[in-house]
Amino acid sequence: MASASSKTKQLSLFDPAILRPALLESLRKLDPRRVARNPVMFVVEVGSVLTTLLWLRDRLLRPPGAAPGWFTLSVSVWLWFTVVFANFAEAVAEGRGKAQAQALRRMRREVTARRRVDGGEERVPASALRKGDTVVVEAGEVIPGDGEIVEGIASVDESAITGESAPVIRESGGDRSAVTGGTRVLSDRIVVRIGVEPGESFLDRMIALVEGAARQKTPNEIALHILLVGLTVIFLFACVTLVPVARYASIDLSATAVVALLVCLIPTTIGGLLSAIGIAGMDRLLRKNVLAMSGRAVEAAGDVDTLLLDKTGTITLGNRMATELIPSPGVAVEDLADAAQLASLADETPEGRSIVVLAKQQYGLRGREVREAEHHFIPFTAQTRMSGVDMGPRRIRKGAVDAVARHVAALGGALPPELQAAAERIGDSGGTPLAVSDGARVLGLVHLKDVVKGGIAERFERFRAMGIRTVMITGDNPRTAAAIAREAGVDDFLAEATPEAKMRLIKDEQAKGKLVAMTGDGTNDAPALAQADVGVAMNTGTQAAKEAGNMVDLDSNPTKLLEVVEVGKQLLMTRGTLTTFSIANDVAKYFAILPALFVAVYPELAPLDVMHLASPFSAILSAVIFNAIIIVLLIPLALKGVRYRPLGAAAVLRRSLLLYGVGGVVAPFAGIKLIDLALAATRLVHA
Repeated sequence: MASASSKTKQLSLFDPAILRPALLESLRKLDPRRVARNPVMFVVEVGSVLTTLLWLRDRLLRPPGAAPGWFTLSVSVWLWFTVVFANFAEAVAEGRGKAQAQALRRMRREVTARRRVDGGEERVPASALRKGDTVVVEAGEVIPGDGEIVEGIASVDESAITGESAPVIRESGGDRSAVTGGTRVLSDRIVVRIGVEPGESFLDRMIALVEGAARQKTPNEIALHILLVGLTVIFLFACVTLVPVARYASIDLSATAVVALLVCLIPTTIGGLLSAIGIAGMDRLLRKNVLAMSGRAVEAAGDVDTLLLDKTGTITLGNRMATELIPSPGVAVEDLADAAQLASLADETPEGRSIVVLAKQQYGLRGREVREAEHHFIPFTAQTRMSGVDMGPRRIRKGAVDAVARHVAALGGALPPELQAAAERIGDSGGTPLAVSDGARVLGLVHLKDVVKGGIAERFERFRAMGIRTVMITGDNPRTAAAIAREAGVDDFLAEATPEAKMRLIKDEQAKGKLVAMTGDGTNDAPALAQADVGVAMNTGTQAAKEAGNMVDLDSNPTKLLEVVEVGKQLLMTRGTLTTFSIANDVAKYFAILPALFVAVYPELAPLDVMHLASPFSAILSAVIFNAIIIVLLIPLALKGVRYRPLGAAAVLRRSLLLYGVGGVVAPFAGIKLIDLALAATRLVHA
């Protein structure tokens, strides 16, 4: 089954599958009850209705002193065009989410569940399951609902949710016990406890979220709306006061001209694109397979000051790897490599496999055949903290240094002081030493190391340039944590981290007025995820973690937090740059229109009439047309977002003012003049 996410990624910005429904939806959005949520566009729609009524009045009654019919009709048409295309921008942004929601709905189908009842099983529809029910799922069957595995281990195909074709292992009793309804078990048998009521599943929530139904305005959006309303009121007052001024100067300023002037001067550009910018921010995260529970979470990601990152799997590769063999005095390194490989042949842990690979690559030792009759393997236990193999008279052991030292001492041997010092150096550097012995003799040490991911230090440097502080969270002792933190390049670390310590760190940062983001996948991470301003839960994690976070990473890749922050900053930068462009636009249009209206009566305004437009009618109509067209031209930028660059706040502001501020001033002068010349050339405008 193709994933929903892959289907969404195949849709281009203006795919016909999105455009056609968006055009119809933009007309439905003309409902005043819906437009009223956007005060700027509500004013434009009221102006559209008013100019339409004025045109009808003038056509039917022909009152004296009315504006020319062609002028009123032209203004009315372009005002309606402005409202429709502002709605179109929002509808296109919503259309991507709705396209994915349809793909998700096709995934949701009724399946039969095997519910446990009184020691037996009964088959019931998945819709009849309630929270707390336990169901049995075997290979080839679809998991009927969200929950946690309480018994068994299985390979699960989650491609329908994550888009990844590789199956994943899910098992009871750990941080990888959560399963999602609609995914398929590929092997073995598991018992799942249903964790949600019907209609509240992860899939249901995804459908609601991607359709935008649960999206709420963020604090910055609310503040921007207040600013836009304030500017609208100011310009409304300014336009109304122009009427008596015009009458005093014997200038015929019609109601149509006042409405057109008002629409041109209020911040219609950002007002028309604001909703689209917010929806597109959530959509960009969704395309990275991160499900944001609200627009507030996306915006908060852009304002993050502190990143808390788990060491294992995020900063390091996640498994300790053998990187060096240190022989005891008088022992050949080849003999140490041979014994270490023999002790690791039956060790299926990543550490054990890495020892076999190290012996093979550096010392040419090939893996040998394991014969049960000759090899008696000793498994690792928490009590002995050692593993190994008995081969006839040989007793080869590999394990913690102190455990091997006690084993050797019991056989009459001793740990050389040189190895004890080497073990301490390895610990100080952030590594883990393993001792290898053959009988009563310690052959040497294996240096296991958490390998820091390539390029991670450079990524942290980028965040440092933006003023974001990175903190590594680990259960390691402080000495080991400090060594890894130095190599990775993080700003700080929290060693021996407990749930209480994580919560305390987050609260301390927030008390300083900072926004905090973190990742987690376990139940012990749930309190911190809930406390963090941006809590990214792994989809492979427990149900408690997913419910506590305000984002879910469907790929369960902890490094995705870095991309989440970038998307959040891109959202804020897009909104900021378009707001700058819109306000600069309004200033430019003000100086383009008013001199053209009053220069005939007040010659003193001639120095301001730099555009020399054909007539007052041409000036107003050209501005109205430009006002509508610029929204259409900026829709792709609003949906794609301004390109993100990891620069400081001052550099971002300077670039925004130079590019979008200056551009916002220049564009109206150039655009309105070109439209004026085109209108004059086609003789559509009369003096």
